[in-house]
Amino acid sequence: MKSMSHVTVSKKQREEILRALQAGFEKNMNRHKGLEWPKVQARLESNANKLWSLIEMERTGGEPDVVGHDKKTGEYIFYDCSAESPKGRRSVCYDREGQESRKEHKPENNAIDMAAAMGIELLTEEQYRELQKLGNFDTKTSSWVKTPSDIRKLGGALFADRRYGNVFVYHNSAPTYYATRAFRGLLRV
Repeated sequence: MKSMSHVTVSKKQREEILRALQAGFEKNMNRHKGLEWPKVQARLESNANKLWSLIEMERTGGEPDVVGHDKKTGEYIFYDCSAESPKGRRSVCYDREGQESRKEHKPENNAIDMAAAMGIELLTEEQYRELQKLGNFDTKTSSWVKTPSDIRKLGGALFADRRYGNVFVYHNSAPTYYATRAFRGLLRV
């Protein structure tokens, strides 16, 4: 696992991710009314380690986009905005404990460790519901969401999706995984 402080982003990688982010930003203005790309880009260019996280979000199919701006800190908030749960993060258990408790057919990874390695956090249930106000996401897939510790201590983990025009939050045991379930993350820049 790479240490976030030693991540280097090449000029080519920087240009590619900025181009992809700008295209997504301009195509989906409804997600960030009142925000301007030049200000977002300036913030991104002064935070190279965060650019690496966005490259990882993009590489794994997340299609990160700006969904908010924290006026107190000046940070822009990015969520994975792919229509379905990111393809490059599917078939994962919720966390390492769940992954290791499987007797057979262990998946290669888990959502919590993958997110940490990417320098991002899983969306909470509240954040997931906010995302769903911006469009229809996970109509065929589902996404693990950050699970409260009291539920996790009892062996459960939460995931969410959109079906029948509504957002649903459900539970599974943390060791479960499905080909149609990944996780969505957020990054503050």
